[in-house]
Amino acid sequence: MRKIITIAESVLDTEYTHGQPQRTFVGGRIPCAAASLAQAGAATFMVSECTADCVGDIIIDYLSRHNVDTTSIDRYPDGATAFSAIFRQDDGTSRIVNYGQYPEDRFNVIWPRIDKDDIVIIGSLYSVDLPQRERLFELVSYAAERKAIIIYLPGFQHGINFRITRVMPNILENLEVADIVIAQQQDIDAIFPGENDGEAYRNHIEFYCDNYLHITPGLDVKRYGARQCRQHSGPGARDNMLGWQAGFTAGIVYGLIAQGVTHETLPALDGGTWDAMIAEAMQWAEASTGPDNCVDAEFASSRTAALLAALENYDKTQENKL
Repeated sequence: MRKIITIAESVLDTEYTHGQPQRTFVGGRIPCAAASLAQAGAATFMVSECTADCVGDIIIDYLSRHNVDTTSIDRYPDGATAFSAIFRQDDGTSRIVNYGQYPEDRFNVIWPRIDKDDIVIIGSLYSVDLPQRERLFELVSYAAERKAIIIYLPGFQHGINFRITRVMPNILENLEVADIVIAQQQDIDAIFPGENDGEAYRNHIEFYCDNYLHITPGLDVKRYGARQCRQHSGPGARDNMLGWQAGFTAGIVYGLIAQGVTHETLPALDGGTWDAMIAEAMQWAEASTGPDNCVDAEFASSRTAALLAALENYDKTQENKL
């Protein structure tokens, strides 16, 4: 059965308005996407790390509650799990202060098994910065050799300060192994300053990866590929942008499985199939704007039967090839 392997940092976020805490939640598009997919019935694994502390317990509980397999999360004994304080400003911007303490020897994870046509999602600071980057890329390179489908979200938590030129070689390496790239405008502004999405695609992304999905601030989705750009109208900005984008990522993964897309068939995927996947992903996105930043149980159950049927059909197809 096809599996989903998600690799990203584990962070607990707290939002503040006028100095007062408003809500605390598990941050990051990738962990929240994993929660949606696992809740719908997909075998979903999270590869990450967090301290064996109370903050780490909250993150593990969130993932486990939504049926994500957490055996590949390293619970190191010394340090403090990453925590971000997000201060919402009156002008709509945010100031982010990051906390966390890691041991010198870190990211000692148990790698999950990766097979052909599994789907691997990478991104966040893990995919670009040392020391976890080296170990992460070992797994990603192995996944590419095994002909898994690799989805790259080339963003990282905002509020992290480092020179983008220092990590640019790693970003380009990630683009090279990726089969699909999904980015928001904020990511492009940080990585390729002064370039719009079309310029970033033509100047940097297209050479490495033909399939690029760009999410605008108004949540329109532009699909770049085969030297074309097709725009899908979005609902306009949402209060919970994290949940929307996490849900969209989960919906694309669901679409790949439901449509029976494999590593072999992805390069020749027609526009109609892409349109259907993006439309489905937008439904997942809209269903993920609640407090948990993932789809609720009712929405997940509405997709379970089709998901399991597609997975069963894939297994039968592979058996017939033997």
